[in-house]
Amino acid sequence: MASFNSFIFAFFMALSFSSINVSLGARRLQQLPPLPTGTTLPPLPSIPTLPQPSLPSLPKPGTLPPLPSIPAIPQPTLPTAPKVTLPPLPSIPSLPQPTLPTAPKVSLPPLPSSIPSIPTLPSIPSLSPPPGN
Repeated sequence: MASFNSFIFAFFMALSFSSINVSLGARRLQQLPPLPTGTTLPPLPSIPTLPQPSLPSLPKPGTLPPLPSIPAIPQPTLPTAPKVTLPPLPSIPSLPQPTLPTAPKVSLPPLPSSIPSIPTLPSIPSLSPPPGN
């Protein structure tokens, strides 16, 4: 499976480099003279320091006014419900248990000790083609 993935990757790379513009660009980069090694790059400009924003001062926890108290709401009184008693459930009379008859004993015939052979079919003689004139 890994060789198949490598093949697919190589095929994709060959297909992507098959464009004429990409091939010409790669050829041009190969033909450029090497860069001189003695040149130095100019220094990067320094980043100016930004002013730090000042945070407003927050009030101290003890200086906050106290929260208002919630007034007590009177609870309504509900009338008491009368006690309800249910009548007793009727008793179910017991039914007599039926007696089941006993099942007769059944004996199976004994299994044969050998499997009978299948009779062979008679062979059909093949017909010969008619003689050609």
